[in-house]
Amino acid sequence: MALDFTHDASASSWVASAQQADCDFTIQNLPIGIFDTPTEGRCRGGIAIGDQILDLARLASSDALNGAALVACNVAALSSLNEFMSLGPMPWRALRHEVFKLLHSDASESTRSRVKACLVPMSEARVKMPVDLRNYTDFFTSLYHAENCGRLVRPDQPLTPNFKWMPIAYHGRASSVVISGTPFHRPVGQSRSAGSSHPTFGPCKRLDFELELGFFVGPATQLGQNIPPSKAREHIFGMCLMNDWSARDHQFWEMDPLGPFLGKNFCTTISPWIVTIDALEPYRTASPRQASEPQPLAYLYDEGDQSEGSLDIQLEVAIQTLSHVAQKLSGDAVTRTSFRHQYWTIAQMLAHHTIGGCNMDSGDLLGTGTISGPTQQEAGSLVELTTGGTTQLSLPSTGEQRAFLEDGDTVVLRGWCQKEGLARIGFGECRGKVLPARH
Repeated sequence: MALDFTHDASASSWVASAQQADCDFTIQNLPIGIFDTPTEGRCRGGIAIGDQILDLARLASSDALNGAALVACNVAALSSLNEFMSLGPMPWRALRHEVFKLLHSDASESTRSRVKACLVPMSEARVKMPVDLRNYTDFFTSLYHAENCGRLVRPDQPLTPNFKWMPIAYHGRASSVVISGTPFHRPVGQSRSAGSSHPTFGPCKRLDFELELGFFVGPATQLGQNIPPSKAREHIFGMCLMNDWSARDHQFWEMDPLGPFLGKNFCTTISPWIVTIDALEPYRTASPRQASEPQPLAYLYDEGDQSEGSLDIQLEVAIQTLSHVAQKLSGDAVTRTSFRHQYWTIAQMLAHHTIGGCNMDSGDLLGTGTISGPTQQEAGSLVELTTGGTTQLSLPSTGEQRAFLEDGDTVVLRGWCQKEGLARIGFGECRGKVLPARH
């Protein structure tokens, strides 16, 4: 799509907190999620602006909207976003455009008064799962992550022969996908130590995070229908941060021949605010695939996708230990990278997922796979940052070290887009805390 007035970097909002320099939820962003409040337990849709939530149920009941935007708002105000996602780009855009006008600093005093009555402070709200999640697929699409992990188990041939020919994926467990802020217990399972002839059972000793992004499917498809890369934008609603927690000792023992199971299915955390594909449009960039590398097969190739199918999303992971909490510290950043390094685009991921006829449901979640950059400092997991646990990662604020996560650790993912001539938009936080194993 072409950029429109909602991408204007000079645009400002009358919501003061949306004007702060480091604000994620600017007027150019307008991410959407589901929330409730302790005084009003009904879940409904909301749009984040600064430190406020625009209550879409209240907005739909006001006289601030009409026409297509009002119809879309009524659907977005429901207790999950599945139906809104199913509507497609035109209704999504109609609501975005009108909300932008309502929150713009040029809005009249009467408009501001009506909209202020629809604002809920984030401090008084409880974020919820944005969709009724039925299906979750996780990809493996970072060349650098694949090489880093491959060297740990196949030093002579770290990259599998299929990696540069297809976006590899597996079907994950939708029931254990949780919203940011949800703690989880350290998983238990089987593992086998190096040199041992038999496995042991117990709590995971090599618990890891994985820095990922997730994207949500918009309009559904029928069984047998595929989505080519050129049409993928019409079927992708937006993106969130995602932490695909991993029990590395369990994962490495169980993976052959069918792939991960208990090493992955215990918890996946997503951020609550979905940044729409329209908001991300200015940050598109060329695919990093080099001309000297194998070119995608025809069903994965689209010239437009190759020229602007990647997204320059800046990402960071911080670890906050119990010592940080005791000292009232926010934690230490342990890695920073960008999604622009990802070898396969989200359009190619969706195209590959559907090429065999797999039908997609509105609200389905697809994970991008771990996002790592070209240097070790840009790795998206501890197993890479510590070379399989053979080195320790320093946390300078407390003097602690980590090879893998310990009980009480909180991992915080952050993401944002920012470049010259454009406004900053962000994803907020995706955080989760490790509790001791139940067994």
